[in-house]
Parts: sequence; structure tokens; C-alpha cells
Amino acid sequence: MQSTPSNPTPTSIEVLNDLDGGVFAEKIGVALSEVALFTCLYGGKGGRVTIQIDMARIGDSSQVEMAHTLIYKHATQKGEITEKNTTITPMHVGRGGVLSLVPHDQRSLFSEPLPPPRATQRPSTAEQGGAQ
Repeated sequence: MQSTPSNPTPTSIEVLNDLDGGVFAEKIGVALSEVALFTCLYGGKGGRVTIQIDMARIGDSSQVEMAHTLIYKHATQKGEITEKNTTITPMHVGRGGVLSLVPHDQRSLFSEPLPPPRATQRPSTAEQGGAQ
């Protein structure tokens, strides 16, 4: 199936692991656990975890700057706490809109394969000036 602007190719949710070098996904896990724990500890007052992602094109490239924000709120014994954290990760936009940290069509750094490594030979004692 070919992608068109009205029919983009879905990006895998695994792309969250690329944001902020994997730290953003860890922050989501911590926020979910913390909100769940404090919801149970303080009488079920509830909580909220919000993920916001804003995108802007980088120049004339096929890259976007993703500003990813994690906001979470949970109850405390005498009120509530809200945390907000925003970080930015540049991402490549591939065919059909698929996001990735590196381009899918990245070419090899070398135009030809590297030759196999040569075995190194140690000079004989005669070549080094002989044994003394």
C-alpha cells in the first residue's frame, strides 16, 4: 500500500524510546507509577498524566524538531503536586511520514567495502640489529 498525505504510514510507538535518548520513555514510566501510587495512598483523589508533542520543521529539510512535554499531577496528603518537563529531539521524517532518529535511506559512509585487515608481522631479531 502506497502512502499519501491522506493515508500516512503509522509510526511505531517505539519511537518514544528515541526521544531524549530514551529518557523521555523512562520519565513516562516514573510518572505513571507515581500517579498510581499517590492515587491509592490518598483516598483515590485521582491524578493525570499528559503527554504533549509539538513539531516544527527544521529549515528546508525532511526533519522535524519534536518538543515533547510530560505533565503529571497527583494528590498529596494536603493538596496536590504538578510536574512539567519539556525536552526537544530532532527526528527524520521518512516515506509516508514515518519518524526515526536516523534516516531510513542512510547510505554507507564508504563508497567501496573496506579491504580485509592485513596480518602484521613482527620484525625478526636479525632485522632489529641482531641479538646481543
